[in-house]
Amino acid sequence: MDQGQRVAVVVGGASGIGAAIATALEADGCTVVVADLPREEGSREDGYGVDVTDEASVEALFAAVLAEHGRVDVVVNSAGVSTLGLLTELDVAEFRRVVDVNLTGAFLVLKHAGRAVADGGAVISLTSLNARQPGTGMGAYCAAKAGLAMLTEVAALELAPRRVRVNAISPGLVLTPLTAPAMDIAGIEDDYLANTPLGRAGLPEEIAAAAVYIAGALWLTGEVLDLNGGAHLQRYPDIHGHVMRAFA
Repeated sequence: MDQGQRVAVVVGGASGIGAAIATALEADGCTVVVADLPREEGSREDGYGVDVTDEASVEALFAAVLAEHGRVDVVVNSAGVSTLGLLTELDVAEFRRVVDVNLTGAFLVLKHAGRAVADGGAVISLTSLNARQPGTGMGAYCAAKAGLAMLTEVAALELAPRRVRVNAISPGLVLTPLTAPAMDIAGIEDDYLANTPLGRAGLPEEIAAAAVYIAGALWLTGEVLDLNGGAHLQRYPDIHGHVMRAFA
């Protein structure tokens, strides 16, 4: 099957990094299906609705794509949410909400993508710098993203007999609508950049370029790519402290 016939599904592709990945895969010759929660202002106009925390919704997504396009070659899962709260204060419902989207939701995407994707295809998840670097007040997010990194490796083992490659990208600070509110709090962006050896935030297009490479890399599987300007070599910013000082 030639490059122009590949079908890519980008879950969480309506805005931010997901939208950049969808655009890059289109430019690389894929027919791209965007799947996300109901559209928000500024999001892509095309796509399917999906709730990654609802297995029936995820299963229906892949069934619909197969019915319309006949195949799935690349799946990208960039759906995610975060929260902030010390473990001794965090409500269990909030912890579960974050884990449900970032980890259980990723499992459901992997489960049904693994069934739908063609032999020799690719599945890519978006983890985070927090998959390996802890942050005060970020226990739910860190735990979920670390779990997703290991889930990526397990899926790579299990899907290898069909030559399906399973990898993840682990971004640091990327400037998107999702990160913009945090960057408005005094001290957070400066703290990030002070702990990023290359001295700047990433762009969604840089994550997208990596996703295009990984989607076509035929001897790459089980990899969690740190793409963060070297931030994993230093310490994580004290986001909780900055927020507490700003709203004390």
